[in-house]
Amino acid sequence: MLNILCVTDKLMVGGAENYFCKLENHLQHPNATFYFAAADGELYSNIYHREKFTLLQKKQYLQNLMTLSKLVQSKDIHVFHANSLRMVMVGVLVKVLTRKDFCVFYTKHNVTLLEKYVPFLFKKLLHLSIIQRVITVSDFEKLQLIDYGVRSEKIKTIYNGVDLREFQYYKKKQTIPKKIGILARLSKEKNHRFFLEVAKACRHNPNYHFYIAGDGPLRPYIERMIQDLALTKKVTMLGEVKKPQEFIKEMDILLLTSEREVFPMAILEAMAVGTPVVSINKGGIQEAITNGVTGFLTKKHSVEEFLKYVHTLSSNDFQRLQLSKEARKQVEKKFSLEKMIGETVEEYMLFDKQREASPTTNSGKHPPSYRGVE
Repeated sequence: MLNILCVTDKLMVGGAENYFCKLENHLQHPNATFYFAAADGELYSNIYHREKFTLLQKKQYLQNLMTLSKLVQSKDIHVFHANSLRMVMVGVLVKVLTRKDFCVFYTKHNVTLLEKYVPFLFKKLLHLSIIQRVITVSDFEKLQLIDYGVRSEKIKTIYNGVDLREFQYYKKKQTIPKKIGILARLSKEKNHRFFLEVAKACRHNPNYHFYIAGDGPLRPYIERMIQDLALTKKVTMLGEVKKPQEFIKEMDILLLTSEREVFPMAILEAMAVGTPVVSINKGGIQEAITNGVTGFLTKKHSVEEFLKYVHTLSSNDFQRLQLSKEARKQVEKKFSLEKMIGETVEEYMLFDKQREASPTTNSGKHPPSYRGVE
């Protein structure tokens, strides 16, 4: 029996945290037992299996280290699956403290501060033999890691998955004004300033209204900007939305204007429900959107470019419908929750098979990494 502990920092609203909740809700296999640990947050109510869940304490790093060390020992953990780089480092420390024979899986969701500011330490960390697997959520991230010198055999891309029962396809009603939305944390990298510039260019056009869903540290700044640009009648701020599928379904077009991205979940969710996407081409977004087929991509933050595609989608019903249907097919084929969970379990079982076959498994050493790594 393979014992797996999935950990993340805290259950705040965010991509990595929603990913963690999907694992907690859906991971199962007859030859594996799954345990989970995280600090409290808004998403705690999404945890299904409370009997297998350990609640960590926010900012109590030493206490959490001891809690996880005891958990690893008492549950005889074989795989410590970290959903943040901080938890990768915690996993390494747990290994040092417990001398327990386990490995670390790391799902990399975003650009970390360590790789941005101290890249040589980031490289050194990922080269540790205890880290048996790095799961990326896009091939873009996989290629970035290969550039860092991480061997490709150690990396597996598993796309984030959409629950297709929750995000069902919805045929749009023909209404005026068209609802143009953005769903993102109100933070600098999401570039709401540019979204408002697009709205400003449509200030005197009665055919469009703009909606901002999400919360975050820049909320006061964005509210002030809406006032300064005289957009109070053109832009509506909705705050945090509890059911993103309802917001995305209600929008006629979803914009993504970020300065940097890895692989935003909002795009996949919009594609699933039939809401066309106009997005900047950053990170792994082009792995989901084929320009002109499943959405529209722009190379730069050009108001004219974004508006060109918005006008196209608003005025050409046939093209919009065809694009929406192709986008849904793409999500069903490549980005379903079922596929994400299945591929994750495959990685666990592949490691377990190699672990059982290794003559060094019970000698206090890690079995050699699978797929010929190290």
